[in-house]
Amino acid sequence: MGAADPVGPASLAWTVVDAPIGPLLLAGTELGLALVGLRADEATVERTLEAAGRRLGRGPVADARRLAPVAEQLAAYFAGTLRDFSLPLDWSLITGFNRRVLRELATGVPYGSVVAYQDLADRVGEPHAARAVGVAMGSNPLPLVVPCHRVIESGGGIGGFGGGLEIKRSLLALEGVLPAPLF
Repeated sequence: MGAADPVGPASLAWTVVDAPIGPLLLAGTELGLALVGLRADEATVERTLEAAGRRLGRGPVADARRLAPVAEQLAAYFAGTLRDFSLPLDWSLITGFNRRVLRELATGVPYGSVVAYQDLADRVGEPHAARAVGVAMGSNPLPLVVPCHRVIESGGGIGGFGGGLEIKRSLLALEGVLPAPLF
């Protein structure tokens, strides 16, 4: 695809896929996956793509084909057959401290495990930044793939989650950290 092609590398390719936790917005650039949006209703998709497009300097173009590998890996994750995503990621929507924390989370907290906000702060050399780690989790544009659902309170509490606590509980149950909900 050439640079003038509206669905080419200069665009922000996107699609919405169904998942057991609700519709997911997937968006990516030529560098890789840049965004996973939870609860992807029409208004959320429009608002999220507009904001991401502005930040990345790219026009969003619907293109499920470019994001098919992402959709396939997410389907395998939800089926319980994939534990480690092997997707190229575009970290352009994340900067500074948040990027350091999220990269540590992506590489250092494997499937089926959890880490405390304080532990993540310690791992990135900022022992007084546990609350800032919480902010980084809340601004994570790549939930599921960069698993912010695996971050909990130091005392063992579930903590927060931008997609809602019921989704966090479902993801932790899928990974065997919590028992599956009864209903």
